[in-house]
Amino acid sequence: MEQPQHLVEQNFPLFKPSRKPSANPSFPTSNFIKPNSQTQTAQDDVVTHENPNSNPENTATTTFSDLGLSEWAVKTCKELGMKFPRRVQQYCIPKILEGRHVIGIDETGSGKTAAFALPILQRLAEHPFGVFALVVTPTRELAFQLAEQFRALGSSVRLRTAVVVGGMDMLTQTKELVARPHLVIATPGRIKVLLKDNPEIAPVFARTKFLVLDEADRVLDVGFQEELKFIFQCLPENRQNLFFSATTTSNLQKLRERYQDKLYAFEAYEGFKTVEKLTQQAIFIPKKVKDVYLLHILSKMKDMGIRSAIVFVSTCRDCHRLNLMLEVLDQEAAALYSFRSQAQRLEALQEFKSGKVPILLATDVAGRGLDIPTVDLVINYDVPRFPRDYIHRVGRTARAGRGGLALSLVTQNDVDLIREIEALIERQLEMIEYKENEVLSLMKKVFSAKNVANMKMMDDGFEEKAKERKKQKLKMLEEKGLLKQRMCCGLLHDYISVQYTRVISVGDCTTAIAYSI
Repeated sequence: MEQPQHLVEQNFPLFKPSRKPSANPSFPTSNFIKPNSQTQTAQDDVVTHENPNSNPENTATTTFSDLGLSEWAVKTCKELGMKFPRRVQQYCIPKILEGRHVIGIDETGSGKTAAFALPILQRLAEHPFGVFALVVTPTRELAFQLAEQFRALGSSVRLRTAVVVGGMDMLTQTKELVARPHLVIATPGRIKVLLKDNPEIAPVFARTKFLVLDEADRVLDVGFQEELKFIFQCLPENRQNLFFSATTTSNLQKLRERYQDKLYAFEAYEGFKTVEKLTQQAIFIPKKVKDVYLLHILSKMKDMGIRSAIVFVSTCRDCHRLNLMLEVLDQEAAALYSFRSQAQRLEALQEFKSGKVPILLATDVAGRGLDIPTVDLVINYDVPRFPRDYIHRVGRTARAGRGGLALSLVTQNDVDLIREIEALIERQLEMIEYKENEVLSLMKKVFSAKNVANMKMMDDGFEEKAKERKKQKLKMLEEKGLLKQRMCCGLLHDYISVQYTRVISVGDCTTAIAYSI
């Protein structure tokens, strides 16, 4: 198989380099901050180096007032139970208030949203107008969650927000944007369509002060390149740019070179990291009985003291099938995947967040940013094809200093993937075993339910819908120039080969390895 090619253009992302030369060319061109360290000073630049094993919660000596936040913001933090700023907040909030471009890299559940939301809200309170800030995020569910968090943090400033994502009425969204809300939270595809198709929308962003890329590593991937190019052209050049993520990429590293001394980069650690309080386990099982093991684990949740669990599945088909199967087995669950309408997706997420159902079956549409405190268990029904996605998936538990459990179901086809994950996080997964006789006693019941689920899928016409969905995705990839015809053995085949490393699927925002269709 040919190695997948990186399709990101050399000059992407399209950010203009700083016109101001670095204050001291002999030092790094951006302030690369790693906390709790010895500091070296070189004229106007402060370059520090961190002990990566430093305690992320060792910020109790600093208060939100010390960070330069207004009294109303400090009071709001207190009302929300935020006693002291966390690590990423302590380092990034002052720099954002200074007007710097900021990259913030910290582990999942570390408080990154408040790190950019609080200073934006403070500046908005000083000069209220719309659209003051645009937040771009890769998934619809994360966009709605960000809106909730902004509204909570901005309860004192009468914040007006608009969530602009796919699957919702475009006319309504257009009206909301023309009304100039203070804050727009959007997925790249939908905001690009509205900007392109309606000449009244672009002027709304003519004075925008902040652009935030949340889950920036994913948003800057090649799958959103075309959308970002268009969005950037509609924003003023003098905006302040903020990039936050739990993992870093080469595109984020390139931003330092472009911004030079105008950029403040905070990285809580080098490489990739999962939180210390997360217990990470794996169980090696035959592929044919994976569903049996899943049911066994889910049936033990109450005995294990687990309040709720997210089960990550690679495909929409398996997510739908497992949902039908668990329904037959009287296991209450909700399903979240791109084939469902946006109303159905929001309903599933609300049922899970409210505790109405204890299990959420999901593709990687739920793998980023979702913050649900009751999630005690993450199950990788399918081991992710990209090790970096493992970090984001298991980050749905053990958030904000709490503990959690991540369990991966490993088949004979997944051994190499698990090794790659362990190499990335520099940590071995604990291999566990269940009593085989106890697990396999469920086999007959599970296989029967699986057959019923497959028949229901046939009756629902799921496969036909899946084929239509694939056509839509191929059309999208073709429009983005990510499809190409290949010559094989001197003959031109009528199939299309998709060569890419991390192309984002429509709606699901799942990653895909290079393959041929």
